[in-house]
Formats: sequence, C-alpha cells, structure tokens
Amino acid sequence: MLPLHDEHPTRRRAWITLALIAANVGVFVAAQWRLTAAESVEFNFQYAAIPCEIVEGRPLTFGEVSDALNGVQSCGAETTGNSAAPLFGAKFVWLAIFASMFLHGGWLHLASNMWFLWVFGDNVEDHLGRTRYLAFYVAGGVAATLAHVAIDPGSTAPIIGASGAVAAIMGAYLVWFPNARVRTLVWFGLVLFVEVSAKWLLIGWFASQFLVNNTGIAWMAHVGGFVFGAAVALIVRKSIRARQRLWRSGYAGDDQGFWNNRHGGRIDDPTPPYGLQLPPYDGPVT
Repeated sequence: MLPLHDEHPTRRRAWITLALIAANVGVFVAAQWRLTAAESVEFNFQYAAIPCEIVEGRPLTFGEVSDALNGVQSCGAETTGNSAAPLFGAKFVWLAIFASMFLHGGWLHLASNMWFLWVFGDNVEDHLGRTRYLAFYVAGGVAATLAHVAIDPGSTAPIIGASGAVAAIMGAYLVWFPNARVRTLVWFGLVLFVEVSAKWLLIGWFASQFLVNNTGIAWMAHVGGFVFGAAVALIVRKSIRARQRLWRSGYAGDDQGFWNNRHGGRIDDPTPPYGLQLPPYDGPVT
C-alpha cells in the first residue's frame, strides 16, 4: 500500500516539512548522487553514524573498516601499526548521528522517505508549530539511531536515511489522528485507489518492520523512531498541560469533551462529522 494524501486540512503551509524534504534532496544531489559504488562506501564510513563508533566514542580504525568491508565485525579488537590508526581521524562521531538523517542509499530510498514525510508530516507540524516540530523530528531521528545501536552495539556498518525520524512523525500521527482518512494506492494484481483509516495503514507499516530484520535494513531504527513518536504523542494526548505547552495555540483547547480522532484535540460531540470545518485561527503563531 502506498499512501497518496490524507484528507486532513491544515491551517497553514508546512514550511519545515518542505524545508526538510529540500534539505534531504539537496544533500543527496550535491554529495551522493554521482558517487561510484566504491566512493559511496567511503563517503558513508566518513560521514554516517556507526554503532561501534557511538559506543566507543571514536572513529573506526583502518583494521575495523577493512574487516567491515570483508563482512567481519571487529569493533574494539586490538590491533597494531597502521591498522590501529583511525581511518577518518577528524570525524566527530556524535555529529554523524545528525548527518545520517540526511544521507540516503539511492533515489528510491530517498523518495520513499520523503513521500511518507510529506503525507504525514504536515499535520504534525501544523499542531506542534515549526520550532517544536523540527526539534521533534531531530529527536526522533536520534532515538531511532540509539535504538539500532542498542540491539547491535558492535556493528561497524554505517546507518543512513531519514527513516527513523520519519517513523517518529508517523507514530505521532497514529496517536493524534488515528481515524484520519488516507487516500491509498493498493496493488495485488489489480491497482486500486481506496480510502483507509490512518491507524490501519500505520499499524500495518509498523508490523511489517519485524518482517525485514534479516534484509540489511535498520529495522530497529524504524521501530525505535515510531515508538518514540507514539510515546511522546500519547503524553500530549493524555495531558492538557502538555498540549498547551507543545501544541500551537488554537489546537490545545481544554480537557473537556471527547478526543477528535480525525483532527486532534477535544470536541464536545463525538458523532461524525466533527471537526470537518476548522475555524480560521488568527492568534499568535508559534
């Protein structure tokens, strides 16, 4: 299933979502697009996050990289001579966690991540506001990377892609807008266009991550990002104080009534069609 767009209006254009998409595309075109296979491998070792480096707090050595290229993990193995020297000594391993969120393995990898960000990111941005949305996106990406590191701390393979950060956005969308309608392309011999509740689409995507754990995909980064996003969103959903602090004015509301499963926030009448016509908001923009 491929989500095409949701039927969930926003009150203002999602400029941060657009900027993130532009940044990811820009980095790929400027730094990765024309690299040969060998150059791409070298580029990823130089700039991407690597679990062993994060755990050890240092760049990989020549020996560790050489072993990694031969399919052997040798994180922390004692070596001597040139093999013990760092391959990229100036690499700042903590900054690489952030850099990895903007690196991709190809056009398909990039396009799939950006498409899901576009479909689900605008409403999350609209409710959080631009600054908090950007912070949430980055925090989701960090949480996703750390989740991957937690299950494979000795890995010497680079982690690349915005998938973890995008998964955090998807987790928040699931909790805040589970009944939002999503126009979806479905194919199983036939090609159909159907409307699906966001909860079924997103739960299906989440469950599918446990089926790709032996395919070279950093599946735990997807799971970790999604769980992080859903957990933060659940706190906001349960607490009026959290909504007033984290949501834009005009969406936080009060703690009376029923939760609006299409548009977020509280409503007095849970009977559809609620929240289909959002009133204009002229208050302060945060």
